[in-house]
Amino acid sequence: MVGFTASRWLVAVVGFGFAGAVSAAPPPDLDRYAGRVMQTFETPGMVVAIAERGKPSIVRTYGVKRLGESAKVDEHSLFAIGSTTKAFTSAVLAMLVDEGKLTWETKVSDVLPGFKMYDPYASAEMTVRDLLVHRSGLGLGAGDLLFFPTTTLSSADIVHRLRYIKPATSFRSGYAYDNLLYVAAGQVIEAVTKMSWHDAIRQRILTPLQMKDTSTSSALKDGTNRAWPHIRTSEVARGIGPMAALDKPMTLDNSAAAGAINASGADLTRWLELQLGRGLDPRTNTRLFSETQSKEMWTGVTLMPTPTTLPKGMELAKPNFRAYALGWVASDYRGEPILAHAGGVPGFVTMFIVMPQRNVAFAILTNSEEMGTLASMQNRLLDHYLGLKSPDWIAALDASNKEKITQAREALAEKPATNEPVKGPSLAIAKYAGRYRDAWYGPVSIESAGEALRIRFENTPTMIGTLEHVRYDTFRARWEDRGIEDAYVTFALTPEGSIERLTMKAVSPLADFSFDYQDLWFTPER
Repeated sequence: MVGFTASRWLVAVVGFGFAGAVSAAPPPDLDRYAGRVMQTFETPGMVVAIAERGKPSIVRTYGVKRLGESAKVDEHSLFAIGSTTKAFTSAVLAMLVDEGKLTWETKVSDVLPGFKMYDPYASAEMTVRDLLVHRSGLGLGAGDLLFFPTTTLSSADIVHRLRYIKPATSFRSGYAYDNLLYVAAGQVIEAVTKMSWHDAIRQRILTPLQMKDTSTSSALKDGTNRAWPHIRTSEVARGIGPMAALDKPMTLDNSAAAGAINASGADLTRWLELQLGRGLDPRTNTRLFSETQSKEMWTGVTLMPTPTTLPKGMELAKPNFRAYALGWVASDYRGEPILAHAGGVPGFVTMFIVMPQRNVAFAILTNSEEMGTLASMQNRLLDHYLGLKSPDWIAALDASNKEKITQAREALAEKPATNEPVKGPSLAIAKYAGRYRDAWYGPVSIESAGEALRIRFENTPTMIGTLEHVRYDTFRARWEDRGIEDAYVTFALTPEGSIERLTMKAVSPLADFSFDYQDLWFTPER
């Protein structure tokens, strides 16, 4: 799940005026360029949706819905849009602010009386705005294993378990992307509207905009016109190897407010048009939220770090500033203020861009996890609408991607700097078996079968695998579902030789932050 206090300064920089007459017509070589991008990064299917204020929107489609099948992606094919869902959640909250049912500074505990964080001060002071801007004190992706991969927990269960996740920093002291507080934001919507988050999104956004394809659920019916998720996977690591279709899409409905929407290119032009209208639907002349709230959602709140260096050939894309707003990232591209947000779920990555001063917005949808595809397309389109010459983004991103994979392979192949044979384990294999519990995740079971160990995350049905001994008391969890990141599992012993705790760490340096194994601290159930 992908995402990216000088608010007054950022309002001035981002701007909301109308400037720069441009055409929504895409680059004349867009189809050829898209073909080269997809071939370079082996992307099966892609959609580019473009909107310009006052002109007809455009949807371009490329490739196939699933490798090995002939069905083409079309403008009504559904793609998982991941964390770009967050802007839909913030938009509904903006409508509730317009209606006087809450404010951005309303205390969450006043709406959700049982709401608690690990830190009592954060519990008492957390506002609706705080839920949306990634300054809670939680670590990067903390608690994502509560919903990712698919778990049996409810949204209410997830929000309840926030109280057991230790913060990485103090409240409001810095930026760290999280998903769980958007789940809490969905609970706020449900408490105020007296309807589910799904119904609120449908009634307040999808129906008025006639977004008939879009689903608020990632559990789509068989036969739906949907793109299929694809990933690279091998015995080496997830993210390395040939491109292949997943056995099935991941269902994330218990974290829907953070990233469960599936949408088509045709529908997303309507959403982009609403953004360019600052809350006014230009086709029906209906206002969904006020221009004041549009400005609020686009105003940066939490400063984000900017890269000190970029890979060779990517220097022009280096931003001067970045700040997280309410479901959007306020930033700049080659000096031009933009609003952006990426989204990712297993097998899909997406990017939404709004150019406020140019009155142009676009979305890029793909059914693979190739960030090089997104960045190549995004930068080419931005250059076009700014009237700037493009460097060879594809070549630069391809080289950078290959370098990362090479480095990851080398790291995964590293051996201990010793000629000594692998030592351990300290105990007989059967001694590691048992049931262990983490305060926020819950239980895992480890079972022995002869000389083998099997591990099972009890709230996550697909997280079942074999523990392969590595060295000393560390094992590698090799999951049956190869779409899940393998993890090192390390047991720590008491002086008496019994197991004191079990900790984990992702094996691959390419692992997505939502596999937050490092936040787990399992102890034996006695």
